[in-house]
Amino acid sequence: MFFRNLQIYRLPAPWAMTADALAVALASQAFAPASSNELLRQGWSAPRPGGGLVHTVNQQMLLKLETEKKLLPSTVINQVAAARALEMEEAQGFAPGKKAMKELKERVADELLPRAFSIKAQTFCWIDPVGGWLVVDAASPAKADEAIKLLLKAVDRMPLESLRVQRSPVGVMTEWLATDEAPAGFTVDQDATLRATGESKAQVAYKKHTLDPADVRRHIDAGKQCTRLAMTWESKISFVLDESLAVKSVKPLDVLTEREITSRNDEERFDGDFMLMTGELAKLLADVVEALGGEAVMEAPGEQKMPAPRTHAKGDEPVREQRIVDDGTALAAARRLHQGLAKDGVTATITVSGRSVELGARAEGPPGDGSTTDPLYEQAVAVVRANQRASISLVQRHLRVGYNRAARLLEAMEGKVVGPMQSNGNRELLICRSPQ
Repeated sequence: MFFRNLQIYRLPAPWAMTADALAVALASQAFAPASSNELLRQGWSAPRPGGGLVHTVNQQMLLKLETEKKLLPSTVINQVAAARALEMEEAQGFAPGKKAMKELKERVADELLPRAFSIKAQTFCWIDPVGGWLVVDAASPAKADEAIKLLLKAVDRMPLESLRVQRSPVGVMTEWLATDEAPAGFTVDQDATLRATGESKAQVAYKKHTLDPADVRRHIDAGKQCTRLAMTWESKISFVLDESLAVKSVKPLDVLTEREITSRNDEERFDGDFMLMTGELAKLLADVVEALGGEAVMEAPGEQKMPAPRTHAKGDEPVREQRIVDDGTALAAARRLHQGLAKDGVTATITVSGRSVELGARAEGPPGDGSTTDPLYEQAVAVVRANQRASISLVQRHLRVGYNRAARLLEAMEGKVVGPMQSNGNRELLICRSPQ
């Protein structure tokens, strides 16, 4: 098994709820076949035949939402109702009115419902309590919402929220195409969609077509932005990233699917496939988030909050969020925060009780610091000069660092090795003069 489409949500990592507790919560919404007079029935069923409502392998949880819907087209109802209306008109001498026709259609629908065909559909959900991921295998957010709503009804105050990133997927994908540079570990494939931002909403779609850099830049210069881009990750998984941060058309490549066939039974094969899928998708999601600038933490204006997830309640109960409260220990907490930030080379200026307090200086030479004290700074300069090009993805690929660190390294070179960033995202390489 392998999920085809990923609608991505976030849980606190680690999530404390056990598989047994989750199975108990889902039991009240277990799936049962629809009766003859029911149009729709939804509920949770066992992901693996003969198993429980929550299938667990290596702490990873798998759920299955089963839907049974009766197929009763409105055209059939209208045709039968029209025939009945003609019979009524002949019997009573006048055509039935609007109210009578509405009641007639309702009676016809009730009569035809037991004879309607049933269509069953399945929606799988993967929960990674260790990494804090909840992923629904659904092509559209509306389809995923069906599973999420039932899950929130079953699990009281489930701390679930949508995935948020620092940078806009549209802006980042457009930058990748404009610079002809994919982030480290990714390659751009031959499918893309660019859409104009003006009233015209003009759209250009590439389907299995080479993305010529000059052609693509011409569309970008005309005001179009990339809203859909096909990519391959680590030569293992191909997928399409869209503007809503959904990952679609996921396909494992031969390097994953070509495994030695053993004499395992169906249950062992199912568990093995599930472990392979969850292990690779967890890495893929982490790299996608990193390529988009990392996760975003929402903060209220003028107020600093802990990066705690929102808590959903049953029904329409308001969302709770944790905040730092000044209980006399704010300064101590600020100093602890500064110590943590200093490890990343950040100077902290924090307001405590209405006054600004400077806590320490920039740490020297930690990993991830974008200043010249970064131990990789000289290597980054050498990479830029050797390739005669300054781009974030170039530094990423050669030094195997994250997007943010590569960006800070280029910013540190500004004015010494490279020029300021231009409107198209490029930087001019400054001339290096040899000492006399």
